[in-house]
Amino acid sequence: MIPVNEPLIGEREFEYVTECLKTGWISSAGRFIEEFEQKWASYCGMKYGIAVSNGTVALQVAIKSLDLKPGDEVIIPSFTFAATAECVLYVGAKPVFVDIDPNTYNVDPKCVDKAITAKTKAIIVVHYGGQMADMDPIMESAEKHGACVIEDATEAHGATYKNRQAGAIAKIGCFSFYPNKNMTTGEGGMLVTDDAEIAEKARLLRNHGQVSRFQHIMIGYNYKMSDILAALGLAQLKRLNWVIQKKKEAAQFYEKLLSGVKGVQTPYVMPAASHTYMFYTLKFINAGARDLIMQHLEQVGIETVVAFPPLHMQPIYRSLCKFNDGDLRVTEDCANRVLSLPIYPHIARHDQEFIIKSMLEELKT
Repeated sequence: MIPVNEPLIGEREFEYVTECLKTGWISSAGRFIEEFEQKWASYCGMKYGIAVSNGTVALQVAIKSLDLKPGDEVIIPSFTFAATAECVLYVGAKPVFVDIDPNTYNVDPKCVDKAITAKTKAIIVVHYGGQMADMDPIMESAEKHGACVIEDATEAHGATYKNRQAGAIAKIGCFSFYPNKNMTTGEGGMLVTDDAEIAEKARLLRNHGQVSRFQHIMIGYNYKMSDILAALGLAQLKRLNWVIQKKKEAAQFYEKLLSGVKGVQTPYVMPAASHTYMFYTLKFINAGARDLIMQHLEQVGIETVVAFPPLHMQPIYRSLCKFNDGDLRVTEDCANRVLSLPIYPHIARHDQEFIIKSMLEELKT
């Protein structure tokens, strides 16, 4: 089976993790945590990094740090993983789903502006699949209405928009280091911010609200990252730019193989943005063609993924958020026609050729 994503683990990862194990500091108090936080924040161009146990937790801590209350509204795309909506519901706030751009699959700034009300306290912008959203108009709308922006950059490590790094434009940026990302710690996540108050609150929230041992000033959680994971993350960070370059080369090879093929749209890259290809997402002429190709590729040993089925159409969100089929037409259309192909830095060119050859066999029938 050719996997849709595959992490790359090298000698440096073994070296760093072994060093961590030898120190005996394997929970959340070793030297690798602080170094990983500092270096990731610096990579993003932010002052503070707060490492946590996973990307969902990063989003949850970000939301909690803003002191949202039940009834507050948070604008998010429906075309995202469930964690984006879950972190809003955890604090009793209301997700307000908005539509996406049909080319980038990122949230449409015009839809964001139209959805803002007096109850809107935050906007979570998801950078889909390795490409950042069009941030300037979103930031302008947020500032005009007094809403805070959080970047869900869990899929966009190293991506840029107008030469600014993912996670570095909004008040808070959130990252995941799950194995399907461009860098991984197995599990793990990180918040980045320039706001010292938010950084301090995030540190308290991740560690039971403790200002010192057994001294608690707020209700917190056990959301810490282990030093072992931080050691893995530091090794991965040293390779990140290389990984991005290799994935860009793999994407360019797909483009070459698909040149002139009708009935399929390759990933669009905004002129103001870079793409790091966490996903290589195609859009087909219709849902029927996409589904047949997905089935055929599975039969010949090629894994693909539909990312993402719209949240507003799933049972729990229908009941909680009162959205119906047809409410977000672009999101629904894209979700019916997209398919992400295997892409990772060490994918073999002959595997890519086999993937496209197999896909075209079904597309032409």
